[in-house]
Amino acid sequence: MFPRIDGLRVMEIGTPGASRDGLTSLIRQGLKRGTAGLRSEYDAEGEELEHVGERMVLVDSSGRGIGYLTITAVVVTTFGAVTWEFAQSEGEGDADIEQWRESHRRYFARAHGFDVADSTPVVCVSFEYSP
Repeated sequence: MFPRIDGLRVMEIGTPGASRDGLTSLIRQGLKRGTAGLRSEYDAEGEELEHVGERMVLVDSSGRGIGYLTITAVVVTTFGAVTWEFAQSEGEGDADIEQWRESHRRYFARAHGFDVADSTPVVCVSFEYSP
């Protein structure tokens, strides 16, 4: 189950430490407006997908709330079908969709011990940030 703060679900971007600190900084600067996660993570945690209009708490590496995310879109697709438009919304500086796929394959393997195939279901979440 996702952690809660003041009754709102928490959004944990990346893994705690340098990864999360860098990604939350991009969000706070308005450069990162989307994130992708493995569909299987929701199933393993017994958690529902985010939904349009949902307000979530963005947390830092220590789990402290640092702002709010309002969900603007949720798309379940396969890893190989993620669009360049969505990849760009992640704001992580990828030059093209292939670079995005490679960096995300490395991340999922490192963080979750999971090799991602083009057919792997992913959840693409778009959001707006507010302090």
